[in-house]
Amino acid sequence: MGMLFGTLVFVCLLSSVCSVSPAPHPADECSMSSKQRSFRLITTCNSTTLKKKQLVEIRSSTTTLYLPVLYVLAFIVGLPSNLLALWVLVFRTKRLPSTTLLINLTVADCLLLLVLPFRIVYHFRGNNWELGEPFCRVVMAVFYGNMYGSVLCLAFVALDRYMALVHPFAAKTLRSQRTAVCMAAVVWVVVLAAMLPLLVSQQTFKLNEPNITTCHDVLDSDFQQNFLLPYFVTLFTSCFLLPFLVILYCHSAVLHTLLAEGKRYGHAVCVTVLVLLVFIMCLLPSNILLLIHYIKKSDDLYLPYMFTLAISTFNSCIDPFIFYYVSAEFREKTRSALSCSRDSRDKPSSLGTNASYSSSSSGLRSKVTLLSISRRQGTSEMV
Repeated sequence: MGMLFGTLVFVCLLSSVCSVSPAPHPADECSMSSKQRSFRLITTCNSTTLKKKQLVEIRSSTTTLYLPVLYVLAFIVGLPSNLLALWVLVFRTKRLPSTTLLINLTVADCLLLLVLPFRIVYHFRGNNWELGEPFCRVVMAVFYGNMYGSVLCLAFVALDRYMALVHPFAAKTLRSQRTAVCMAAVVWVVVLAAMLPLLVSQQTFKLNEPNITTCHDVLDSDFQQNFLLPYFVTLFTSCFLLPFLVILYCHSAVLHTLLAEGKRYGHAVCVTVLVLLVFIMCLLPSNILLLIHYIKKSDDLYLPYMFTLAISTFNSCIDPFIFYYVSAEFREKTRSALSCSRDSRDKPSSLGTNASYSSSSSGLRSKVTLLSISRRQGTSEMV
């Protein structure tokens, strides 16, 4: 199901690109005034020639060496781990609500990692894009779409764990395969809608000095001021801040519930730490710098922003480790796959056999025991 959603969205992206108008002829670009074009996250450029400071920055080793090296590292670490995670989730685990959400998150990460080589070549060749306007739009839409799609998927995963562990009786009704598919569909629809502005707006500009064609580094100034400011503020609020608050609340409630019942909560702590790491270290800096640029019109944020944008791709490397701690079955199947042992599907789940059915003379104690059993049943798939 996750692969189906990912394929459908990718086809929609390509269809959107094919339907938009082609990029302006270079001669039209040369006639633009300094107010009509600006360097990404830097002050307005003069015609098609960058100012001296901008020229130094776009040619600096930060953008032509260190950034692609970071992307290479993310690609080397992230692609094998996500392909392994996708294989385990699709072919070796039961199709549970949590599994469906994790599959869709993995598909989003794989899409990003598959377009990273094009960004790597772009930066290694001195920020020169040679693959055409339409493909630049697709790459940037996938690039930003993964960021906000991952946030939404992680929010739904946290909500699913919250229902399973904090409200186990209600979860029996609310948690279903149909609900998970609807959540996944919401994620892809929101991502596609959010990325449409990048798909229908010009992303490449040819510069005279240096003689390169940039991809998303030079954008129309009026478009940035009149549209991109409210656009990115809306994205930050609805696709980053709100899901982040949901994640914080759900993980806090899960930890509180486990502590109150005196249960082991090591896995839950690992999940919380990894999710916070994704947000605070990978995604928060680039979103904050982007907002500061458009709100305060700062002139010195290009290199810091590009660096934090490269760091944001490492969220795809951390996601498989989140899967490892979220799903007990995923842990079993991954160990089995890596050790080439027999299929652990025949092994009983240790988490599922820990439920205690001992009776108690106290009615309240019996109620707590039943609640604990129900929670442990949810825990067997989502701890």
